[in-house]
Amino acid sequence: MPAETIAGVRQNRLQAFAAREAAAYARARPKAAAALAKGAGNFLSGVPMHWMADWPMPHLPLVAKAHGSRIEDIDGNRLDDFCLGDTGSMFGHSPAPVAKAIRHQARRGLTYMLPTEAALDAGQLLTDRFGRFRWQIATTATDANRFALRVARAVTGRPKVLVFNGCYHGTVDETMVTLQNGRTVNRPGLLGQFADLTGSAACVEFNDLAAVEAALATGEIAAILTEPVMTNSCMVLPEAGFHDGLRQLSRRHGALLIIDETHTISSGLGGYTSVHSLSPDMFVVGKCVAGGMPTAVWGMTDEIAQRYEEVNAGRPSGHSGMGTTLSANPMQFACLVATLSEVMTEDAYAHMEKGAERLSHGLAKAIKAHGAPWHVVRVGARVEFICAPGPLRNGTEAGFAHQPQLEAALHTGLINRGSLIAPFHNMMLVSPATKKAQIDRLIAGFDSLLTDLFAKA
Repeated sequence: MPAETIAGVRQNRLQAFAAREAAAYARARPKAAAALAKGAGNFLSGVPMHWMADWPMPHLPLVAKAHGSRIEDIDGNRLDDFCLGDTGSMFGHSPAPVAKAIRHQARRGLTYMLPTEAALDAGQLLTDRFGRFRWQIATTATDANRFALRVARAVTGRPKVLVFNGCYHGTVDETMVTLQNGRTVNRPGLLGQFADLTGSAACVEFNDLAAVEAALATGEIAAILTEPVMTNSCMVLPEAGFHDGLRQLSRRHGALLIIDETHTISSGLGGYTSVHSLSPDMFVVGKCVAGGMPTAVWGMTDEIAQRYEEVNAGRPSGHSGMGTTLSANPMQFACLVATLSEVMTEDAYAHMEKGAERLSHGLAKAIKAHGAPWHVVRVGARVEFICAPGPLRNGTEAGFAHQPQLEAALHTGLINRGSLIAPFHNMMLVSPATKKAQIDRLIAGFDSLLTDLFAKA
């Protein structure tokens, strides 16, 4: 590809397009710009959570309200929401059963570090939905992954976790490693990192079973922690036999297999694990599991639970390093029960997958029509366009496929045409509330962008 192009788009055309779209965005949001200028200075970098600074627009909108699959900002702009809180609201904003459960529980107390009857109901619903695991409740998937790794090290007596290059498991320290010339190193860019993470982690490429086996053969690996599909960069699907290979190798070498479904719960009812009959030793899922209420769950098989109990019984009294005060609060259980019983249903997933297939097909058709060297990937209700040929095989290829300058312009352009997608990558989710007309509007907007970017003149 000539140096003056980015993913097939001429740089001068991209620059003009990006400037035009940024100006259109800003013109439509004067109230937000004024309010931010007045009040954002109270926050570090002008945002209440620094990830918000990664949105590519000239400035952030200020949300007035969201319902179902729509967001409205204070300037009156209404957007079809395909970001859905980067999966946190995958089943739509404020599903009615969850909103009802919040109102009901709010009259009875928000937290008291004691269980409720709803907690017992939630435990059974978790087992019914995700399989026979012994459950624990956390507030974020980061915490859940961190606690699962503590258990894995405790029951195996081994120090390291094996992760895949380019993986995403929240902000767990041990997962913040990458490959550099075939060696595991700390990820560049980590703030305040004082420890060499390679003492607690090893990193190999996704879909490389030979590298997995070599790492396990050292006898240092307590657990393999993996997403079923790599999701936080450009999406990478597992090759045939990869998950079976992970299961066989982990058992052969005495390591645990931890599946983190926080992003791949989009795969279908019960997540990728259920849809594809995986058999992990430990299971983690967060974000949308309680309908948007900050909640994550992690569980272990009966065998691992027994090993944990034996280790736990023999340790000195004191802090285990697991748990947080607000985890397993009654509001979480109320929302878990509502989501698992009334929101996360077969009918909901059927609607989501049908819509996602329509979206995936429409985006791929537009890419082909314009001759763009791009491709589309879908995992259940989750769709992603990737500005590179595919399929991608591992994290290194996914990293090279990422085109921040182009993607930022595309995201702003889609917002200007009424569609919001995830800011960190080109991810779109179809919710139970998403309408066919919204999907078609996104496809039409995407096609319009490609018309501008790939025009022959």
